Amino acid sequence: MSTKLQPRSLGRQGLRSSALGFGAMSLTDGFYKSDISAEQGIQVLHRAKDLGVTLINTAVFYGGGSNEELIGRAFPGPEKDDLIYATKWGLNMDFSPAYTPEGALEAVKGSLERTGKGAVDLLTLRGPLPPEADLEAIAKTLKDLVDGGKVKYLGVSELPAEQVRAIHEISSLSVVELEWSLFSRDCEAELVPTCRELGIGFLAYSPLGRGILAGRFKSATEVPEGDFRAQGNPRFQQDNFKRNLALAEALGRVAERRGVTRGQLALAWLLAQGDDVVPIPGTKSIKYLEENMAALQISLTKEELEEIESAVPKGAAAGDRYGA
Repeated sequence: MSTKLQPRSLGRQGLRSSALGFGAMSLTDGFYKSDISAEQGIQVLHRAKDLGVTLINTAVFYGGGSNEELIGRAFPGPEKDDLIYATKWGLNMDFSPAYTPEGALEAVKGSLERTGKGAVDLLTLRGPLPPEADLEAIAKTLKDLVDGGKVKYLGVSELPAEQVRAIHEISSLSVVELEWSLFSRDCEAELVPTCRELGIGFLAYSPLGRGILAGRFKSATEVPEGDFRAQGNPRFQQDNFKRNLALAEALGRVAERRGVTRGQLALAWLLAQGDDVVPIPGTKSIKYLEENMAALQISLTKEELEEIESAVPKGAAAGDRYGA
């Protein structure tokens, strides 16, 4: 069996996940504009589970809590015990900061109510932390939540390597959730090596460059109104988008020669970065979900990896990941 089809270990605390997880953010309104019904979202979640996904990524603040509620509705019975719900905290429902021990406790309480779980499977602190945040107090609270059985595993997201190390020394992290794709490779300089030194695994979000790498958009004007990508995201601004689209088209030519889609090739590249990496692509479409999962069947040679990185060189993506 290909190692890509086998579960992947994340961290040293016992967390294991399917090689591809599922990012649920787009199933409800919030950062992305969702144009599907709750019933359609539940169908996507059910299909993800049927295809072997065991990790669903969400956040207490996605859709004002509606994202977790949808997941809870999708899996109301014992089947939820076969799934890992990875939920982030650090922001309130109105996206105001909640980087306090009390914020962590409130996040856990609300998440358990919305999902129906007995414990939070994976609780991830979503940074960046403001200067006034008491990192040590937060880390001790997270450790207490694990020791008390309210949380099984811990992660952080959007924190620099030195803060990851500091929190890990107190509370034993299993995961760093980070943006990692052919478009976003800054993490490879310091964050990834630090995590590997510490034995921390990776959940890679936006592995398809928020849709550009997968060829979802031919023009920046195709992004739905109300979607955060259309509200000043630098990589979707006109000149940047044209340059990024050209990179995606170059990837598409490599994919065509291989007989796969460009999105599948981008996921296969990321899966090949290490068996401690679990990409978490999201979609509202069962068609694209099935396409993404088929990337697990793709094995890449050293020469093919080099060809992919020649088509989309490190640092070539135009525009920052987020606006100012």
